Amino acid sequence: MLVLMLVAAATLRLCLAAGAQQLCRIHTVRTGKVFHVSQQIQGDHLYFSSGTPRLIKHPCKKNIALYLGRQIFFTRDNFRSSLLPLSLPTSIKVGIPEVTSAHIAGSVLLLVVNQKVYVYDYEANSWNASIGIEHPVSHISGDNCCYSGHPFCVDISNSVFAYLHGDQISQTHVYFSNTRGYTFQKFAYERQAELVGSLGGVFYFHSLSQVGLLLIDQGKAMFSYSEHPLNRSLGLPFDYNGTLDILITPGQKGILIFWFEKSLLVSGNAGQLVYPVPLDEEPRISYSSVSEANVTIHNIAANQNELAVLTRENSLYYGSLGILPSSLIKFSGQNIWSQEAAVMFTDVGQVEILTPLPDPMFPAFDFQRCPMNVQEILMDPQLQVDVCKVELLQGEFDNRMYSIDMNSKLQLTALMIPRPGRSPVPLAMVSNPHSLGLQVAIYEDGYTYDGNTKHRLNISLRQQHHWGRANPNFTSSIKKPTVSTITLDVANKEISCVDLKPLTALISVGCDQEKKIVIQNKISACSNGILDPVGLQDNYSYIIEKDASGGHPTGHRACAPPPPPGPAPSRLLLVPCQVAAGWREGKFQEVTKAEFVLLEVNGLFTYTYSLTAQMALCRSQPQNWTTILESAGDKRPFAWDRENYISCHDPDNDAPLRWPDVPYQILGGPTANKVIFDQRNGIYVFFLSIVDPYYSYCHLETTFSVYVYGALPPSIIPTTVTIIPLIMAMLLSVWSAYMIPKLLHTEKGLRLKEFWMNLCRRLRNLCPCFQGRR
Repeated sequence: MLVLMLVAAATLRLCLAAGAQQLCRIHTVRTGKVFHVSQQIQGDHLYFSSGTPRLIKHPCKKNIALYLGRQIFFTRDNFRSSLLPLSLPTSIKVGIPEVTSAHIAGSVLLLVVNQKVYVYDYEANSWNASIGIEHPVSHISGDNCCYSGHPFCVDISNSVFAYLHGDQISQTHVYFSNTRGYTFQKFAYERQAELVGSLGGVFYFHSLSQVGLLLIDQGKAMFSYSEHPLNRSLGLPFDYNGTLDILITPGQKGILIFWFEKSLLVSGNAGQLVYPVPLDEEPRISYSSVSEANVTIHNIAANQNELAVLTRENSLYYGSLGILPSSLIKFSGQNIWSQEAAVMFTDVGQVEILTPLPDPMFPAFDFQRCPMNVQEILMDPQLQVDVCKVELLQGEFDNRMYSIDMNSKLQLTALMIPRPGRSPVPLAMVSNPHSLGLQVAIYEDGYTYDGNTKHRLNISLRQQHHWGRANPNFTSSIKKPTVSTITLDVANKEISCVDLKPLTALISVGCDQEKKIVIQNKISACSNGILDPVGLQDNYSYIIEKDASGGHPTGHRACAPPPPPGPAPSRLLLVPCQVAAGWREGKFQEVTKAEFVLLEVNGLFTYTYSLTAQMALCRSQPQNWTTILESAGDKRPFAWDRENYISCHDPDNDAPLRWPDVPYQILGGPTANKVIFDQRNGIYVFFLSIVDPYYSYCHLETTFSVYVYGALPPSIIPTTVTIIPLIMAMLLSVWSAYMIPKLLHTEKGLRLKEFWMNLCRRLRNLCPCFQGRR
């Protein structure tokens, strides 16, 4: 009996030990204090307004992070050394140094201090107050793009909103910055005056190419979007209890996390659908929400694919942020919570709880760190976690950025290897289906050495408007560039697939930076020996007559003439230029049939067009260089492009056709318009711009030269003086050809014929040259 009791006690101790496993080994970071011995906190000591701390990590630079609490710490080594609390310099007076919001934008830290925005350039160690904000603000929002140096990716990191949380949305002032917060301007949101409720946030959802305003009214919240087609109605409402913090997860996937101490909501499509996150506390105990589980959230952290929640009940919940909703699983068994604790991800599957510790001997704070390996914790048999059913999911497109221009396609491939006996379902999804359409084909592609079947996936991406499968009212505006994220994941993936992260890529449906416009020339003046290619390369100049450029709409020259050293002919203009040719690296794509315009950059106006507005079948008055340049002013010398082009064949263009006989200055497209040169020899340097808004998102422009050679000089004699005698001579010749044969058969004709024959006989007798031919 005693033996049975001892065995039972030992078993109970083992069970308790298994239930109270050590999640992490706590250690304290004390390094770096020697550098802070002589330093003291200068200026205003910043502090966070909330009672619970926040930890913001830079999504691109893994060692950059900001801790917000009773003290604020900014680290550039991921808290691997002791730090002084962050403070404003004495030169900046803010009154109450309370921080209500913060954001890391590229290489700067943005803080809202006492309802004003301040910029800390941590690379240059300089502080600046933002310019342009004229009303109190409480929050800032933004995102960071980590894929590449693509201009669109840079624009994402530079875009920041500032606003006053809780203000009436119909009359609030929203500010926008495209300079990482240095300067702001008022943001005009269409139909803002019609919206009802208070402002819960303003966000640039790059995954949807939309600006979203969160409206809060009577315990419900919903998003209003700025662009077609989502601007036609509000998003689906969801419960808004308390004051929700909103976290935009990295990667432009459109995943949002809404939370406060008694609520945790997630959206996978930028707020269009928001749902509560379920919790799994034990293998057979699940709750549909945080409020049902009766836990209190203290802090959360998220990366592109994972979510961690620290509660005041000394528990850590972990889950994945996949395509399909999934629940969080509970880790517990160690005293990991404190009032100043904050949770963060240091890598995939690596969670850490950070707590600042004051030191009475030094002004710098130490940091208590509690690192956890999620994959190791999930191997605990008590959690009863299923083994991941996929061994491999890989693709070369992961963590890359691509561009799809108008009418272009993109082909991506991926490889999936499941575990033996398992049949996982791969699932591909785009974050912006209004812009980007996809088609996926999967097939078997051989076997591994272990006998597992390889599955190859081919993903075809194209602008949704050109797939022809969606209603035009569903698609985004085709004239505006958009962006979308493609994600490839496995449906109903087990939580144990920690290292098997989804494959993602950012797709810019816009200008392809590699696309160029090139002028085709099979023959040239140099190849025919008319011009010397060596002489064209350096200090080449040619002469333009002054009367050849009169009346040109540009009123300027690209090659400015130098002051003449001495007297020069009044009709000549010397233009020094360097002629250059540009070629596209890559392969030939197509001969464009898009509409384009030409402009002679030196001001020559000795050419015209073969068609008039009426001959081009214009429904409305066409644009021309004169009207374009008048509206552009001095801002852009060549201002006609796809952004401001209006087709005269567009039925929506209501400009009447008042002057049908004016030259039609658009080439290409549906017309056979041509350029007609005057009777003048010389070089023309043309600027060419593609103006067709449906050909490419790029501003395709180039400069090329045309050499007119062999044109006859204009006649000095008036045309009437030469034409009238010519006509009379032709009439006389016709009359003679008719009358002379007829007169030869008359009596007078016979006598005239005999006279000429006698005359020829006498001349033959007199001329010695004819005598030798007898």
